Amino acid sequence: MSLAPADELSVAGRRVRCRVSGDGPPVVLLHGIGRTLDDFADQHEGLARDHRVVSVDLPGHGGSAPLDVPHSLPALASAVAEVLDAVGMTGPAHLVGNSLGGALAMRLAVDDPSRAASLVLVNSAGFGKEVTFALRLLALPFARLLLRPHPAIARRTERAIFHDPAYVTEARIATALAAARQPHAARVMLELVRSLGTWRGVRPQWRAELLDAVGALGLPTLVVWGDRDLILPIRHLANARVRFPHARTHLFPDCGHMPQIERAAEFEALVRRFWSEPGAAAGA
Repeated sequence: MSLAPADELSVAGRRVRCRVSGDGPPVVLLHGIGRTLDDFADQHEGLARDHRVVSVDLPGHGGSAPLDVPHSLPALASAVAEVLDAVGMTGPAHLVGNSLGGALAMRLAVDDPSRAASLVLVNSAGFGKEVTFALRLLALPFARLLLRPHPAIARRTERAIFHDPAYVTEARIATALAAARQPHAARVMLELVRSLGTWRGVRPQWRAELLDAVGALGLPTLVVWGDRDLILPIRHLANARVRFPHARTHLFPDCGHMPQIERAAEFEALVRRFWSEPGAAAGA
């Protein structure tokens, strides 16, 4: 089984799987660790009706080749910036990130504020120490054994992500397996997990530095969560409200780690309302 068709670019000599479509204010959609741009397929299609939308497989994820340097949040942000330059998206964009993609959106904004018009942080990493036990295990020495591609493991992972089991489809399981079977996938996952945390949880140092820097930018920010998230617990939304008192927040009931999928229509409407508010327009 292969990944669904998408555009393929060569950026800095590295293969990048991405989708670029639509015309209008620029939007960048960033997925989470071990995932692919397919997690934003519904949002890409909907938003591209009147926005220029870029979805990208992060380095070493899905159909994108790995980096030549260790995979870390700053390294991913630099690589995403290169992709945006390659597709001509050099000005401020609405940065939308789920899970690790949320932390990546924040890192991208901090590293180059001229790229960020607003932030939409979806069940985002960075707001607390707690993370699912499965990810904490990957910080241990034997972790590579846990990353062997297997349909049962892929199904269990998908089941943890979604509150409604109807979203655990054979197509999503096949996509997860195709991504996990890439020869570099386990190495990239371990590098990222170990750069961000330990078996005890997410490291506080990078979180504190990043949140302080993002807070100083004063960007229009929307933070959303699903109340049944088993990956990053709902208490992180309360932390986000404390760290970003200026931010808009929204809680989706009976929803897991990916509101952009489980609540696709509501999510798109919420984001569009947020972008229509004064100060949130791209380039404002």
